[in-house]
Amino acid sequence: MSADGTAPQAEVASIATPINLLLFSVFALLVYTQLRPKPPAVLPKAPAPVVFRTFTPKTLLPFNGENGQPVYLAVRGRVFDVSPGRNFYGPGGPYENFAGRDASRGLAHQSFDREMLTEDLSGPLDDLKDLDADQLENLQSWEERFSEKYLVVGKLVAEGDSEAPKS
Repeated sequence: MSADGTAPQAEVASIATPINLLLFSVFALLVYTQLRPKPPAVLPKAPAPVVFRTFTPKTLLPFNGENGQPVYLAVRGRVFDVSPGRNFYGPGGPYENFAGRDASRGLAHQSFDREMLTEDLSGPLDDLKDLDADQLENLQSWEERFSEKYLVVGKLVAEGDSEAPKS
């Protein structure tokens, strides 16, 4: 007994000490970070679907990369979407003359000059019959390169062809 005649009281330890409050706060923060709702995953935007279609020289011309258009060019009647190579084939690129055009003759001659392009877009397609063996080999290697790298999005036919799109 104590001097005043009462029984001694055991000291009660308080759990609300600064260190315990700090540990509890850290614990609560860790639980919150693990259990909080996660933002939904954002998937990349899918590219626009490409439909295989038939082009004439006039309907191919707008696909030259200007005004946000894709960049297409034709090689031996096959139209390739070369938009991933916009720096080369689009506006300002070294091959920009071929954008929206039949590039077969220029590629065969390894010339990027404008005179390699067919001027009469309403006329027949270039039959390339006057090309020699080396030029045909050049053209073949370009065509293989395009086939490996780019998507074929259509075929090129002459104006007035039975397969030509109706305007």
